[in-house]
Amino acid sequence: MLPGMKLQQGQIWKCATEYVRIVHLERLEVGYKAFKSLKSPEGVHQHTSKKDFCRLLKGAVLLDAAKPASPTLPD
Repeated sequence: MLPGMKLQQGQIWKCATEYVRIVHLERLEVGYKAFKSLKSPEGVHQHTSKKDFCRLLKGAVLLDAAKPASPTLPD
């Protein structure tokens, strides 16, 4: 995880061999789902402390969320 990076619900991280999606985020606890493939809905729900979750993300890469197209303003 990069310094200054903020965790947000719905983020998907690519760890070494699996993907991790944050499903519930609290002040001291994180609920997440770990799965092998982005195309498969099967995965394992887990809860851990935020500190342990950040350790899990060490070396992980945040996948870009689909950016909504910004509406064009009329001239």
